[in-house]
Amino acid sequence: MTLSLPRLPDDPAAPFPDAATALRQPDGLLAYGGDLSPTRLLNAYRHGIFPWYSDGQPILWWSPDPRMVFRTDAVHLSSRFRRSLRRSDWVARADTAFGRVVERCARIPREGQAGTWITPAMEAAYLRLHALGHAHSVEVFADPTADAALVGGIYGVAVGRMFFGESMFSAASGGSTAALAALAHWLDGRGWPLIDAQVENPHLLSLGAVHMPRERFLEAVDALAGAPDAAGSWSTGFGMLPLRRLGG
Repeated sequence: MTLSLPRLPDDPAAPFPDAATALRQPDGLLAYGGDLSPTRLLNAYRHGIFPWYSDGQPILWWSPDPRMVFRTDAVHLSSRFRRSLRRSDWVARADTAFGRVVERCARIPREGQAGTWITPAMEAAYLRLHALGHAHSVEVFADPTADAALVGGIYGVAVGRMFFGESMFSAASGGSTAALAALAHWLDGRGWPLIDAQVENPHLLSLGAVHMPRERFLEAVDALAGAPDAAGSWSTGFGMLPLRRLGG
């Protein structure tokens, strides 16, 4: 199959094609090329677009329809998982182990996947965004001690009042779920209503992710990402959250 796609200009500040022109098959494929500079990435997220490609491919840019999102006040935790949290010593922090979270997301085996889309170039790009205060992680540790094991995490990009989730991992059962729940709890408390989850999978659906038509998603992004940016570390503001509090 031959695809006709626009190639992005070399200028990282150049506009993206209109998301409405994205392909139906594969769903949401919009353009190729360009780079992973902070300017280009932030421009992409502000317009509901994200990079997703494998090693050996050109950089591919996507805006699927519908979009998967979490409402920050509606992440679903099963009764069994809530009970386990109430008995748990797990704690969540933010931006204290960003590089480790990205590395674990890239390396952890995933069912049905032979490789990873988190290439070395992608890792480096999000580390740059993190250093600039635009990319963030929430990490789950086994207990409050300084040398506690990292049992789960999630990372993504914040623009305005919109959080764009990129990936999450578990090193212990429920680790990624706990990280997502902690992130949603904190964002909801700050008045951030949505977490972008990009594309559907059964695990996201089980946690309460919902479909949002692309047009409505882009309207929401336009409003939320247009809020004033407060780039910088989340570590101090987030503090340390004992996850038993999320057990209800």
